[in-house]
Amino acid sequence: MKLATLPDGTPDGRLHVVSRDLSRAEAAKAAPTLQAALESWTDVEAGLIAQYEAVNGGAGDPFDPGAAMAPLPRAWQWLDGSAFDSHGDLMDAVFGFEKKEKTGRPLMYQGTSDKFHGPSDDVRMPSEADGIDFEGEFGVITDQVPLGTDPVTARKHIRLVVQVNDWSLRKLAPIEMKTGFGWVQAKPPCSMAPVAVTPDELGAAWRDARVDRPLLVDWNGKRFGAANGYEMAFGFDDLVAHAAYSRTLVAGTVIGSGTVSNQTYREVGSSCIAERRGIEMLDEGDAKTPFMAFGDRVRMDCPGADGQSIFGAIDQKVVKA
Repeated sequence: MKLATLPDGTPDGRLHVVSRDLSRAEAAKAAPTLQAALESWTDVEAGLIAQYEAVNGGAGDPFDPGAAMAPLPRAWQWLDGSAFDSHGDLMDAVFGFEKKEKTGRPLMYQGTSDKFHGPSDDVRMPSEADGIDFEGEFGVITDQVPLGTDPVTARKHIRLVVQVNDWSLRKLAPIEMKTGFGWVQAKPPCSMAPVAVTPDELGAAWRDARVDRPLLVDWNGKRFGAANGYEMAFGFDDLVAHAAYSRTLVAGTVIGSGTVSNQTYREVGSSCIAERRGIEMLDEGDAKTPFMAFGDRVRMDCPGADGQSIFGAIDQKVVKA
């Protein structure tokens, strides 16, 4: 099924069930918000599925994806991985780090979770000098995951799949990384595409706990990347288990894949500017592509095998804070 949150004057909005083709929606009867649904998923799932079937049959009202908030406008926890090896290798080139030894452990950090921008919100940034960058990702939202959950069991706790733009301020990142404490200023709030989907809704595209579809990224109306989400070194089941090793994950935990990237990046393009700059450094000796300027737009969309958008599009403009 597909779920979205529409504004109702509250910080968490009103949960809606959305038709498969994203044309119709109806306020959910089983839960008022997505957070409430996640906290009682086994109790509300059947009712949500029944309503989803009804909406697919023509119930509800016309749905405008651009009017939606993030499916989960604020979350208890946002844990972002870096599961694409090709992206990590290029980031080492960008920041001048030695190539990291593969340890068999996923990379993950804890970022801003109390705010996720809606898919059409203007995104306010302090300064162009900070190196404003987009990062196209996929993510999952879990129900409560017990401490010590293994990857096989973790799959059962992945309730929803989402599409994320993980905004980054690249000039601040290396400064904060050198402190050894992690990111704060370099990682402002992320954005989410308008619709969250259950894994079964992806069909064959949900493979090995990965999204086996391209993420189409356009910057100022020009195609920038179309990398496929399957090439993760660790699946979302591994990422959830990693996060739950020493803690219980609260219902509503969001876990990101990191920037979607493929080894064939020269052919498929990139999901962030920093990666493109890394390619330029490797090929031409210098990074030439600038970071974003105020007024720039980025659009991200993931089509299914039928060409229909799965999550709806993120389409945003960067503006001066």
